[in-house]
Order: sequence, then structure tokens, then C-alpha cells
Amino acid sequence: MADSVRTLIKVKVIPRSSRTEILGRENDIYRVKLTDPPVEGRANKAVIALLAQKLGVPRREIEIVSGKTGKLKTIRIRSLTEGEIAQALGAQSTEQRAENENRTL
Repeated sequence: MADSVRTLIKVKVIPRSSRTEILGRENDIYRVKLTDPPVEGRANKAVIALLAQKLGVPRREIEIVSGKTGKLKTIRIRSLTEGEIAQALGAQSTEQRAENENRTL
């Protein structure tokens, strides 16, 4: 992992959900459910904490660069490549997941 690597990802946040989880990736946008409401930056803090935990990096390595007040956010992650992020987040697209579920039935 090179410190100079900075990867941007797009995240669509679904606040006030029944649980906090990463749903997957669709059209290069990660869908994330959060129990926190979008009040006083709580949802932003929650998405950073969740990503830090799933990616195994300190929270200071993750920064919301746009969309701080909206549901669609662009997030910069330092020190990880796009492939490393996708692997850590289990980033199967929703289409791939449906295909895999059909195979197991």
C-alpha cells in the first residue's frame, strides 16, 4: 500500500435504516444503509466509521470531498486502490449477486 494512493468512490447513503450495512455496488455507486439520521453530521460520521472498519484503515484516511449534505457522496480513501476497496467491501454489483443467488437455487 503506497501512501500516495488516493482513490475516490461514490456512496449513496440511506439514513435512518433499521441497520448499518453496505448493500453492495450498483453502477459504480456503493449503497450504504445507516441507522444514524442526517442531522448535525451524524450520518457522515457514521459512513466514515463504517468504511474505516470495513477497510481496516484509520478514520483520518477517509474524507468526504463532496455531498456532505446530500445522500450521494464522493469519498476519498487514502492508501488503498480501487481494487482493494472493492475486495474489502465485498463489492459485487447487485446484478452479480442476483446471478449468483440464481445459481445456488
